[in-house]
Amino acid sequence: MSELMTRAGALDAADELAGVRKQFVLDEVVYLDGNSLGALPANVPGHVEDVVRRQWGELRIRSWDESGWWTAPERIGDRIAPLVGAAPGQIVVGDSTSVNVFKALVAAVRMADSAGAAGSAGSAGSAGAVGSAGVAGSAGSGRDEILVDATTFPTDGYIAESAARMTGRTLRPVTPTEVPGALSDRTAAVLLNHVDYRTGRLHDLPSLTAAVHAAGAVAVWDLCHSAGALPVGLDEHGVDLAVGCTYKYLNGGPGSPAYLYVRRDLQDRFDSPLPGWNSHAEPFGMRPAFEPAAGALRGRVGTPDILSMLALEAALEVWDGVRIEAVRAKSLALTDFFLECVAAYVPEGRVELVTPVAHSERGSQVALRCDDAGDVMKRLIERGVVGDFRHPDVLRFGFTPLYVGFADVERAARVLGEVLR
Repeated sequence: MSELMTRAGALDAADELAGVRKQFVLDEVVYLDGNSLGALPANVPGHVEDVVRRQWGELRIRSWDESGWWTAPERIGDRIAPLVGAAPGQIVVGDSTSVNVFKALVAAVRMADSAGAAGSAGSAGSAGAVGSAGVAGSAGSGRDEILVDATTFPTDGYIAESAARMTGRTLRPVTPTEVPGALSDRTAAVLLNHVDYRTGRLHDLPSLTAAVHAAGAVAVWDLCHSAGALPVGLDEHGVDLAVGCTYKYLNGGPGSPAYLYVRRDLQDRFDSPLPGWNSHAEPFGMRPAFEPAAGALRGRVGTPDILSMLALEAALEVWDGVRIEAVRAKSLALTDFFLECVAAYVPEGRVELVTPVAHSERGSQVALRCDDAGDVMKRLIERGVVGDFRHPDVLRFGFTPLYVGFADVERAARVLGEVLR
């Protein structure tokens, strides 16, 4: 047994999260693609069967009240809230990430046009993080520009371009590091990713949010690759609006509903571009004129997708008793150990590290550039190591601390080395 294998065993024995692994349906495959689709929590199939057979099959329409279907979007939002550093009553679950990005970005521009200060002090977190400039002005007074992360997942860019056309703004793509220099009194809203989906780079949410506020603009964050992998601190850092998916590190299942965060002191100014009967103050009043519900509920649109939503609710039970700080500590330890194993097993010069080495700039994945990455990943999968490939030359390995162990990490790097030799 190699020294690295021995160390992996010792690290697994000392892992405070090791017991959580038993709550997932896993096999002998080393699964390092949880940053695309999380593994199945073992309690989900039984819960979904109950939803289908009893709640739908027997109770039928009574389940909207008796089984709590109607309140599921906000109830499940409150379960997600601690994982992203939010107090209850600020997150609503439903629709896809793309739809929620559209809602948030258009609403952000409308906030920038409205009176008041999105960055004012109060319940929005520390004064130093938020600043006091606030949001003022309108397109007529110069706030005619939206900044979008130029390295973002393509859909966010597509949505931002559509939102800009819809609101009469100019869209300006910039990298996150360029945002502070690009901000001006023309900026209405900024859409950023917390973690880059391709490289795994973690962007500085606190300082970028503060810079956006200092410029009088509204900050919208995409948390798809950070929620469930590391602390986010939405309330602490005064984030205005945020969205995220639930099928990656939150393990909610394929296509599980996304979520929308609206900071509490902004909720009465959140003007959704997609008002629906579910976000009406009197949803069963069937009134011709729209009157938004109070609070984060105005982020709802239509009938909730109950089957996938309740599967997500069951999946979130694996987080009971888990500290997100412990998840982050293990994530960094796993990725550190993987990099060490890659250095030991992979022929020199065969791969290039794309992910930052610094902990402050690293999410929970490692991206390696490799000339024949597509073929290499196919061969890895054939040998029981599942990551993924991003065109044209990137191998991505996602490390979900709830069920990935150090022995998995050592094996993955060793097989990678064997394939590349």
